[in-house]
Amino acid sequence: MADLPSVSRRTLFGGALAAGALAAIPTSATAAEEAESSPRRPGQRSMIGVPFERHQTVRIGMIGLGNRGMSMIGGWSAVPGAAVTAVCDIRAERAKAAADKLAADGRPRPAEYGGSADAYKKMLARDDIDLVYIATPWEFHYPQGKAALVAGKHVGIELPIATELDQLWDLVNTSEQTRKHLFLAENCSYGRNELAILKMAHEGVFGEVTNGHGGYLHDLRELLFSDTYYTDAWRRKWHTRSTASFYPMHGLAPIAACMDVNRGDRFATLRATATEPKGLADYRKRHMPPGHPSWKETYINGDLVSCLIETEQGRIIRAEHDVSSPRPYSRINSLAGSRGIVEDYPARIYVEPDHSGHAWKDFGPYRDRHDHWLWKKLKDDPNLGGHGGMDYVLQWRIVQQMRAGLVPDIDVYDSAAWCSPVPLSVVSLARGGKPVAVPDFTRGGWSKPRAGLDSQPSDMPK
Repeated sequence: MADLPSVSRRTLFGGALAAGALAAIPTSATAAEEAESSPRRPGQRSMIGVPFERHQTVRIGMIGLGNRGMSMIGGWSAVPGAAVTAVCDIRAERAKAAADKLAADGRPRPAEYGGSADAYKKMLARDDIDLVYIATPWEFHYPQGKAALVAGKHVGIELPIATELDQLWDLVNTSEQTRKHLFLAENCSYGRNELAILKMAHEGVFGEVTNGHGGYLHDLRELLFSDTYYTDAWRRKWHTRSTASFYPMHGLAPIAACMDVNRGDRFATLRATATEPKGLADYRKRHMPPGHPSWKETYINGDLVSCLIETEQGRIIRAEHDVSSPRPYSRINSLAGSRGIVEDYPARIYVEPDHSGHAWKDFGPYRDRHDHWLWKKLKDDPNLGGHGGMDYVLQWRIVQQMRAGLVPDIDVYDSAAWCSPVPLSVVSLARGGKPVAVPDFTRGGWSKPRAGLDSQPSDMPK
């Protein structure tokens, strides 16, 4: 692979800041050299293949009880062998509401923490927490995730686990140092269609996989301008800070799994493009009254940010992010190879020798034939809910892995790779769309095949 500009571990997140930092970024290092720039410290070892220690009961502490956190609390408490022992939010009333909900559902009332920005640190000092689940605004994911690792807890973080490259590296290193797992709580990786496509890819249905598309295309304009949905408009304000692909992981992660990224292949280079930022300003002009706080904001993030990722084995992934345009929802979820293609919005398929005549066919029968064992096992579970059931499948599988002492399906290296387009898109866009090297967070471990989301059937311990 030709030498490409590398990105220093300390990538500043923000359009102007990133552009200003370019003078300090090396321009001759390859991706392999980038990996070598972050050597392991003495005693630090890889977490690849490391199982969870067995837990009779998985005790969960939750940080962040806004829309996402409150929507997940019921599932965490319903999984057999799991218990929410502590809840935390900077707004103490939210922690109380979460505790009230669990008590009303007949669950043991968890300890409550809140009222200050560092209340979570007090919660992390408890000795009755095995897993910390973080669902706060993006800027808090890294410091809270690292603090949880240092406190000796396993950690699941909503998207993304961090927004800067040096933060991703630090979470990898801290996981290796503490011997605790940190993973992206990527619910879409456990979607029924996504897992069926994964099985089909590994069974050769599409032949040799050559390319795929994934991302997050979701018209969020009404919610972004809501005065109540995103507390303090935190998500809208990110669009005033940087031109970046903020949130492509929902579609990118499942496609990466189909291509065995970090399990025989890896992300090698990334280049990004962005459209002009028109959508949010136009929506504000038509819908927001004079004097609304949003009128003091200038939106700089492109409506559609596209990342073209090339893998070490020569595959291509297009990852896209757009929450500012009027459009139906899509995670794209497209995978193609030498014998066919599948697309998920709407779900349709075309593979040889089954199909001919250039006409799409129904994906349903293929999904049923290749249904993942998790969906076969949990399809009749009365607790199955949240985003079509994928939320609970994610929660059940994490608890099951921790109780049975299994190796996690998603590890810190997957999580860092899937989230790397956030800071790397900043640098590529600042360089006019030129490709940048993607770090090898595994430090060479990517080349060895191993299991992941295509796990073998197993039961929840009794």
